[in-house]
Amino acid sequence: MIRVRFAPSPTGYLHIGAARSALFNWLFARKLGGKFLLRIEDTDLQRSTDESTRSIIEGLEWLGLDYDEEIVFQSANAPQHRAAANRLVEEGAKRTRIIREVISDDK
Repeated sequence: MIRVRFAPSPTGYLHIGAARSALFNWLFARKLGGKFLLRIEDTDLQRSTDESTRSIIEGLEWLGLDYDEEIVFQSANAPQHRAAANRLVEEGAKRTRIIREVISDDK
């Protein structure tokens, strides 16, 4: 089964380019009998806002683009990402700046 997602960052309103991407993914999923998923990329805690998240969801609803599963908030997966980064380091992966930030981030 085809599964496509739209993953906006909630740092502002839904803009025309994002709406276009969502529309193309939604049409593709509907045409092939697949699922259209919404994942909110809210990992930038300084810039992500609840108001922007609401605006994006309302914009998709206004466009008539429904999603097929519960909304996934990427920040909810931070513990799994941190564990995966730790596992990579334990298995010998080179500690890059990005991995150090993921491991040390206690948010």
